Amino acid sequence: MSITDGITVFRHMIKLVGVKKKLGGQPVLQGVDLTIPSGKLTTIIGRSGEGKSVLLKHMIGLLQPDEGGVWVDGTDIARLRGHALNEVRKRFAMLFQGSALFDSLTVFENIAFPLREKLRMKGAEVTWRVEEKLEQVGLAGMGHKFPAELSGGMRKRAGLARALVMQPEIILFDEPTTGLDPLMAKSIHDLIIGMQRKFGFTAVMVSHEIPEIFGISDYIVMLKRGVIAAMADPLEFKRTMDPEIREFISVGGTVPLAAESFGS
Repeated sequence: MSITDGITVFRHMIKLVGVKKKLGGQPVLQGVDLTIPSGKLTTIIGRSGEGKSVLLKHMIGLLQPDEGGVWVDGTDIARLRGHALNEVRKRFAMLFQGSALFDSLTVFENIAFPLREKLRMKGAEVTWRVEEKLEQVGLAGMGHKFPAELSGGMRKRAGLARALVMQPEIILFDEPTTGLDPLMAKSIHDLIIGMQRKFGFTAVMVSHEIPEIFGISDYIVMLKRGVIAAMADPLEFKRTMDPEIREFISVGGTVPLAAESFGS
């Protein structure tokens, strides 16, 4: 029995069926079948260049598959365009590697931006929502600062606050601890899992932080050669007999691809 077989029953939020994608004429995703459970934290691992970030972008519709379907709570977003796709995206937030903060805006203005632009909120309601999120991520009183005045860890916290402020059902995390020292990385992981447990959103995270992710994830997914090689809860995942997967997790996820990289 493969370790993927151990997961059979859960309400899914995101489901990819037969997803294929080429970039630069080279195959990256080669028939991905993956079900993301609702209200859980699922972490995607794999060697550099396997297409983990590409997979994440398909989930939110930033990339469209060449073949296959991407279902979000029963809707195939691979077939949507324009307004219809944007309506589905309102259920998402995404925390990028570099936090993607606007350098010319204060932390407060960065977090308020989606409220004002997408929800057309104004005045006291914006202030209350932003200050609430700043407090929740440990940045109370820091709203007046600009991103350049913050440490790397504080910028990650500000990015998380902006992701949370729209109260999304789904948050995608693309290498959220990149560039941080181990202690700061742990604090960001603890914050993410704390927020996920508190608010119950569906979380999907791409990460190289092995073995740390085994302590915070509900499920681990291994992307290998363009397909899902394994999916299981952390304990079952570590019991795999697949020699490549065992080697990968034993060396901390640093095994590189020999081929040209098309995205982490």
